[in-house]
Amino acid sequence: MPAPAALITGGTSGIGLATARLLHERGFQVMVTGRSPDSVAAAGKDLPGDIAVLRADSASLADTDRVAEEAKTRFGQLTALFLNAGVTRPVPVAAVDEPTYDELFAINTKGQFFTLQKTLPLLADGASVVFTVGTGVTRGIPGGSVTAGSRGALLAMVPSLAAELAPRGIRVNAVSPGAIDTPIWSRSVASPETLAKRMEAVTARIPFGRFGTAREVAEVVAFLASDGASYVTGQNIAVAGGSDVA
Repeated sequence: MPAPAALITGGTSGIGLATARLLHERGFQVMVTGRSPDSVAAAGKDLPGDIAVLRADSASLADTDRVAEEAKTRFGQLTALFLNAGVTRPVPVAAVDEPTYDELFAINTKGQFFTLQKTLPLLADGASVVFTVGTGVTRGIPGGSVTAGSRGALLAMVPSLAAELAPRGIRVNAVSPGAIDTPIWSRSVASPETLAKRMEAVTARIPFGRFGTAREVAEVVAFLASDGASYVTGQNIAVAGGSDVA
């Protein structure tokens, strides 16, 4: 029996990168995609050599076609699809412009939906599909309305997709990370001092009193991709240290 195979969009940094490592450790063949040339190059050096790393823009349907064709060539079929690619643009509602709105929905919503559509013929019966959503969709973050809307659209799709794909035994779920210690935090502030203050303020609102790790989210994704979650579909699992309920 061939090894299970996983495709991870947004797999060259943070949660996607951690998930690629974990699934590989557990015997999966893995292919990851990333948009940034720097993150793609870094992932190509850091990940095990048999993990395929492709540069692809989730907002481009031509790139998505290319990724699906590469997955078909390499693996024949997919056991797991982790739709993790996404961008965050904190912008007050009064300052949102059309390019920002369009970019967020093109990458976070359209890109992930069409990756599923174009890889659907490759998904094995009983395969697992996992979307990254985020607790900001339901908790509310000032300046996060458009990002939350673009991610929340995915969450709204999950129950219908789960019902539609159930005859093939394909499970469709979402994972919603809370505050996770990934490079996205350092990219969003101007200085290390500002970053430290911001993370301290966020930590104070988390019942567990700390940020989560990318590996902790990866463990949940790996569970959803495993036979242990064979009866789990249409669900959203928060990985947030209690901040989703407190």
